[in-house]
Amino acid sequence: MKKTTIFIILSVCLFAAFLAPAYSQEKTDPEKAEEPSIKQIQREAYTYNPAGRRDPFRDLLAGSEAEEKAGTKAVSEMSIDDVILIGILKIEKNLIGIIRGPQGFPFKINEGDQFNDGFVLTIKERQIIFRKTKNRGIPLSRPINVTKEINPEER
Repeated sequence: MKKTTIFIILSVCLFAAFLAPAYSQEKTDPEKAEEPSIKQIQREAYTYNPAGRRDPFRDLLAGSEAEEKAGTKAVSEMSIDDVILIGILKIEKNLIGIIRGPQGFPFKINEGDQFNDGFVLTIKERQIIFRKTKNRGIPLSRPINVTKEINPEER
């Protein structure tokens, strides 16, 4: 007798917990359903108050100017002896050299770009001439021209 009473109580509780809410929901007509108004859809614009902290939504590099400055800084810290000439681009009438640095990353260089121990003197169609003014940080009494050519196999 006790088992049947417990079984009946459990089945009533399960019915009330799971099946009763499904039957008690109102049936809505799809034609009468209201669409949300524009005021309900629009949300309040979010503003951020940094209060002395860095704004996490701002670009860390601050645009293309930062990329150009970072690239020239990296070239200015390289030695002329450490770079390898990869190619030369001709854009309109300007020649731009493409070099590979000590870590293997490519960089673009123009005439006059500074290096740690010199600068780019001229860029020709198949070679770049560097003017070396220092050797291991010591100024040279007479500058040396260093010519780097594109490997004939890569032409």
